This record gives sequence, structure tokens and C-alpha cells, in this order.
Amino acid sequence: MNGCDKYIRFDWAAKKILRDKANFSILEGLITVLLNDDTKIIEILESESNQSDPDDKFNRVDIKAKNSKGEIILVEIQQTREVYYLERILYGVANAITEHIHKGDKYDQVKKVYSISILYFDLGKGEDYIYRGQTVFHGLTKHDTLQITEREKDGLNMKAPEDVFPEYYLIRVKSFDKIAENHLEEWIKYLKDGDIDENTTAPGLREAKRKLEYLSMTEKERKAYDRHIDNIMIQNDMFDTAAKEGLAQGVAIGRAEGRAEGRAEGRAEGRAEGLAEGREEGLAEGREEGEKAGVIKTAISLKALGVPTATISQATGLTAEDIDNL
Repeated sequence: MNGCDKYIRFDWAAKKILRDKANFSILEGLITVLLNDDTKIIEILESESNQSDPDDKFNRVDIKAKNSKGEIILVEIQQTREVYYLERILYGVANAITEHIHKGDKYDQVKKVYSISILYFDLGKGEDYIYRGQTVFHGLTKHDTLQITEREKDGLNMKAPEDVFPEYYLIRVKSFDKIAENHLEEWIKYLKDGDIDENTTAPGLREAKRKLEYLSMTEKERKAYDRHIDNIMIQNDMFDTAAKEGLAQGVAIGRAEGRAEGRAEGRAEGRAEGLAEGREEGLAEGREEGEKAGVIKTAISLKALGVPTATISQATGLTAEDIDNL
């Protein structure tokens, strides 16, 4: 057994182990090094995707927690690409805010929400492996930043924007490709490949070494865990294959359409300019058609495996009606 399979993956731990109060210290460690603030979790709250069905291998994993300040922390582990992912995490944050304020409460009861997304797929384009988003009010003419005065803070008990508005963290684990040099990077390395340095002093990882050892599980637990890992590998292969086939089909279609349109426009406006524009537009349209074909092929494969329609819809962006008609 090598270092990468000595410890249980974080997604499985979050689903099965970290919800136990005795293991809060592991999750607290991750949040502490990420937010650079000593975080104490007092309870795990109900979340929409706390599913316990072992056959539901495509669902995401959520943990919704409350810290000692009464703030809400959403930790989400997402294995597969989702078309409207940013919209969904925004909805999740908005839902968490409204869930924890009651009708008739004053607005000072609104709780700050931290949204932490651990992503095992490529989201967007960027060189970093972790991105943070927060609401800041910038002046359009003076280009300053709106601040709360000491009088407002002390006399009126007004909070600064950063103490009210949600804070988002996107951790793109596939983009981490360096030697861990600090506690946060040690955590990202563990999230990516399950490896924990023997001499780590990172908060949470020390406890993870003791509580998340693969060999400490029962035989039944190890079998369930191994099936989980196999399912993830099959799932990723399926999506990667569909994406590659879709891109290849898109390029082929694009080249053909680009040549045809390029020739037509070239006769009217000049061969050189027409071919260039035609190829560019044709490739773009072809890639789009190819990606759609790849998504449909993926949906057909998932449907053949007996994956629920709702899960296929979440993973591909297709409607339930589209999937039923495949």
C-alpha cells in the first residue's frame, strides 16, 4: 500500500465519518487553514444532498455546519461537471440564509455564509488552484472602497460588508501540481490524492492520520469504499471519453462547415478573408454541436447504467423530458 491509498479520501470521509461530533476536528482543521481563522463547529445541519444510498454514486456530498459565531459554513464536494454550477452554489447560499432567519426577525439575524466548493473537475479558465469571491463595494468615479466608520461600527452596531455578505471559495484540486509548502497546500494535496505527510502539523490532518486510515475500517466498510473509488474512476472515464469524442466530432464538423462557408464567402468577398472567417465560425459551431452530441452520448450511457433521471439531468444539464426521449 502506498501513501495515496493509506488514508480514506475526503469525499468518502465527509459522507460517512466527518458528521460525527467526535470527528469535527478534521473538518475544523480544513476550514481553519482556509479561512485563516480558528473555527469551531458546534453542529452539523441537515443538507439537501445528505444521501446515504450507496448506489447513488454520482451525487455530490454536502456538509452544512454552524460555527461558534453562529455563521453557516457550506462544504460541497463535487465529482462531476455541472452546467449551471455557479448558479447552484449561489442558490445554495441564498437558501441557507433564508433557512436561518424566521419571519418577523430583524435583519440583524441574517447569518454570514461561507461556501466552500471542493471541485474534482475543471471549472473555468485560470492558473490558480483556489479562488475566493467576496462582495466589495467599489466607487465608480473615485475608485475607492466603501468602509464602515467607527461611529457606525460602535454606536450603531453596523457590520462591515465583509462581515455580512457570503464568501465563496472554489478549490480546483486538479490544478494543484506542486510540493506542499504550508498547511493549506498540505490540505489541498490530501484532497487531491489522499496523501498525508507523516510529519504534518496542519490542523485537522493530524487527526485525519489517526481516524481516516484505510486499514482501520472494517472489511464491509473497505468493500463499500473500494466500490466508491471504482465508481468514481468509471464515472470520470465516461465523462472524459464523451468530452474527447464530442470535441473530435465538433472539430471535424467545424472543419467541414468552415471550408464550405469559407468557399462561399470567399467567392463574394475574397478567398483569403472568407476562408478565415468561415473556418472560425464553422469550428465554433461544430464544437458546440460536438459537445451537445457528447452530452447526449453521456446521458445515454448513464441511462443504460440505471442512473436516476434527476442525477443525469444534474450531471449533463439536459431536462428530464430530453432524457426520457433518449
